[in-house]
Amino acid sequence: MDWVSWFDAPEYEFARQVLQRGVAALFFVAFLSSFNQFPALLGERGLLPVPDYLEGYSARSRPTLFRWRYSDRILRAVCLSGMAIAALLVAGLPQLGPPWLPLIAFLALWLLYMSIVNVGQTFYGFGWEMLLLEAGFTVAFLGSDQTDPPRTMMILVAWLVFRLEFGAGMIKIRGGREWRDLTALYYHHETQPMPGPLSRQAHLLPRPFHRMEVLGNHFAQLVVPFFLFAPQPVASAAAGIIIFTQLWLVASGNFAWLNWIAIVLAFAAVSDTAAHAVLPFLPLDWHTGTAGGGETPPWWLAITLAATLLLVVLSYWPVRNLVSKRQLMNASFNRWQLVNTYGAFGTVTKQRIEVVVEGTADEDPESGWQEYGFKGKPGDVRRLPRQWAPYHLRLDWLMWFLPLRSVHEEWFYAFLAKLLEADPRVLRLLRHDPFDGGRPRWVRARSYLYRFSTRAEFRETGERWVRTPLYEAIPPLSLRGGQGTWQRRGA
Repeated sequence: MDWVSWFDAPEYEFARQVLQRGVAALFFVAFLSSFNQFPALLGERGLLPVPDYLEGYSARSRPTLFRWRYSDRILRAVCLSGMAIAALLVAGLPQLGPPWLPLIAFLALWLLYMSIVNVGQTFYGFGWEMLLLEAGFTVAFLGSDQTDPPRTMMILVAWLVFRLEFGAGMIKIRGGREWRDLTALYYHHETQPMPGPLSRQAHLLPRPFHRMEVLGNHFAQLVVPFFLFAPQPVASAAAGIIIFTQLWLVASGNFAWLNWIAIVLAFAAVSDTAAHAVLPFLPLDWHTGTAGGGETPPWWLAITLAATLLLVVLSYWPVRNLVSKRQLMNASFNRWQLVNTYGAFGTVTKQRIEVVVEGTADEDPESGWQEYGFKGKPGDVRRLPRQWAPYHLRLDWLMWFLPLRSVHEEWFYAFLAKLLEADPRVLRLLRHDPFDGGRPRWVRARSYLYRFSTRAEFRETGERWVRTPLYEAIPPLSLRGGQGTWQRRGA
């Protein structure tokens, strides 16, 4: 029947290639991040051990393979399996087979990573975790090279981009006054969670430019997303604007894979014609001389339409949230983390306060203090920040939240205890251990006010940051008898 052909979108083959391979690549990064960090943070002897967390885990809680048993060995097997499947998808091998093959591969990534996220506690409480899960589930139904991209699923990927962008824009408009008076970027580059190598230069740009940045952000997040559903080439132009703004965020900061997944998903609105116009080496007819481009099997059409209906029904709750005056940010409305609501930085902090961790090997905690160095968070005032995104440094991100909440977090005291024990897995999460694997006698946490140095200050001192000591956030602590019980100075 002619009307059935509407569900095929052969003009979006390039978009499908980018979506499938790009999302798979980000899953690979996510599993790699977990493989390297999860055991130290949440493993059997981690800061917040998963076995302890699972003791109170309800059957009605979010699903996880670890509900029956957790071990660091199983966790590593899950990560390696996810990385292997993701690598195959990046190479495009499952896409060469029938459409159910990439479907199973992506659903496996979704289930494996959801098992990690759902026991990850505060270390996995970031919006881009559920965003990756939703993206993985959605692109699972894009089929293989043997069929044309399903139009309804391409629209639903664009709908995901709309919720991501428009939700973030509405959070800002309803949030801090700095977004409405166009001053948010006076502070953001300096106070963002983990600056990148160009963040200081972005911060030092003239203030009129920062006001234009905010205006551009509002336009890209509150106006442009509606045009993702417009006819071509308008939809491709809208996607291009989103991609450009996200690339600026990539260049000026480190937001794990948040910006990268937004870039990948935005390609859902880019047609083959538009892609060919920008990159002439891309073919206009991807299926010439291949088995693709044929009639979509009825069973596959039925599967994609069932998935479409599910995601449309689940969209009721995020739509209601978008129009609510009490808009939630980064929230899921079902245990499978599908069709979520997103948003970030509703308010911008005006000053950067860093918690600096120090240790001393002296018996007397009045001297000999040396500073631990983190991989991503600011510390050494001369050090140029690295570009880490899309890799996610979870410990460094949690350190940024401490001054905004409280330093008296369970995981942070556990972290200090691991430093006193010189736990090798935790020390590998750091850039610099001043004791070269040895045990300090005492540790403490101090708060500093950080700001970027001006160009004149940098020429004079070579320091990229200027920091001012504020107060002792946690006084010197030791472990009585070497382990188990805290001992404070003077006790």
